[in-house]
Parts: sequence; structure tokens; C-alpha cells
Amino acid sequence: MKQQIKRVLQQINDQSGIQEIKSVSGGDINEAFYVKTEEQTYFMKGNQNVPSHFFKAEASGLEAIRHTQTVSVPEVYYYDEPDENEIGMMALEWIEASSTYDSSEKLGEKLALMHKQTADHYGFGEPTFVGELDQPNEWKDSWVEYYRDNRLHHQYLIGKENGRINGKRQKRMETLLTHLDKFVPAEPSASLLHGDLWGGNYLTSKEGEPFLIDPSIVYGDPQFEIAFTELFGGFAPSFYSSYQQVSPLYSEYKEVKPLYQLFYLLVHLNIFGEMYGSSVDRILKKYIGN
Repeated sequence: MKQQIKRVLQQINDQSGIQEIKSVSGGDINEAFYVKTEEQTYFMKGNQNVPSHFFKAEASGLEAIRHTQTVSVPEVYYYDEPDENEIGMMALEWIEASSTYDSSEKLGEKLALMHKQTADHYGFGEPTFVGELDQPNEWKDSWVEYYRDNRLHHQYLIGKENGRINGKRQKRMETLLTHLDKFVPAEPSASLLHGDLWGGNYLTSKEGEPFLIDPSIVYGDPQFEIAFTELFGGFAPSFYSSYQQVSPLYSEYKEVKPLYQLFYLLVHLNIFGEMYGSSVDRILKKYIGN
């Protein structure tokens, strides 16, 4: 991988000389590195088993967030669009994370401001990824249509193919998809969403500033984003209180929250397996019954 790092440095015209390269935590999908040159430091990641638009999708998402001038994101210096079996690389600004500061309150406020950036349709106009799974993201006029076809039905098809959605689970999913308009608002705000916002996808800088990383960008119902933040333990109470001071949750949020969490549980079912099956079944029973 060192040769690939050298290649990227050449691409971004940093010929100052490498001082340090070390492996760092970068998720389950990519190899990740801290790279220090005489000129500056970088976060680089690489992968040989991703589609050509994998890093481009991340770069587009980070740029969309940066354009809002709300929540900070690391700068993107370079990304590959690799051919099949070719190693692809991405180079970003290195953010020195701090455990001294709690930026939850600031993140809630800035995320609410980000959610005020809206589009006329739902989607993003280019495909993205959720984890390692592709995420079709074409524009739709209706949120129900987008959430049904691009999110729940897409994961349903993956689950059928890998054998994790069958029997009663399959029948309940099919019934839910048919009647989704009874449970999901048709035309909520088409807000800019990070799309994969859990505790591992934001960090706090040494200056106490929250940074978002690894987006799966979509314009959609902002409550969809908040529902995911509550799925695996939730964020600090100050995050939610500061968010609602800027952008209050609508009154039906508690009713639709499990249905929005269902998408992410289906993703985890399809990636990690049956350990998430009971949670999927519980939500399907809530809305469809036995």
C-alpha cells in the first residue's frame, strides 16, 4: 500500500517527503492510514474490492455538506475511480480527534441548520452506498415512493437473494411495501441528510468542533436521520435538545420512528446476518401484525 500512498501524494503535488505512515481505524471496508509528510498530514484509505464510483460518492457527499456551511467536514484532496480489481485510494484532511470536548450540543444545532437546506425532490441524483451495499438514489417526486422503492424494497430484494428475507418475514415486508403510504408522510421537507449518522461517523476536533465523515447523502425527511441516531444507543441528550431548538420534530415522529429504523436494521441484517432478524420482525409486526 505504500506505493499507492506515494502515487496519491504525486497526484496532489505533495513532493515534500514522507515522514510517517501508520495504519489507523477506518471501518470494516477499507484499509486506512495516517500519512505525514513534511508539508502536512492526511487521512488516506484504499480498497481493491469496491465499484469505480465508491470514493466519488463519498467525495460528492462531503462536498454537499461543505456547501451548506453548517457542519464541518474534512477536505477531500483526491480520490480514484478504480477499474475492476484495481486498488482505489482516497486522500482527505486529517482531523486530530479529541476526547476532551463534548460537541454533542453544537452538532445538534448545526445538523438542524443543515437539514434546513432543501431540494425540490427526494434522492440525490447519483448512486451512493450504505456500508458496503449500493444505494440507488435517483430523484423521486414523492417521499413515500423514494422510501419504498429506493430504500425498503431495495433491501428486500437483497435479503431475498441472500436468503435472509423469506417466509413470514417476506410476506410482512410485501404487505408493508404495499401499504407504506398509510405510515409515511408523502411530502415532508426534502432536507439534506448525512444518511448514515451514527456515533462512529462524527468526531470532535481539538478545537471542539464536530466533523461529519462517511456520508451516504440523500435529500429526505429529516426525521429519517434522527431516527437512525436513536437506533444504537442514541446520542447525548444535549444533541437532541439543541436540534429541536432549531428544528422541532413533528408530532408523529414517535409513530414513524421504528419504520425509519427498519431500513437500517435491514441493512444490518443483509450485511451481518440473523442477529438483526428479531428486530426487523418486531417492527414488521408493529405495523402489519401477524
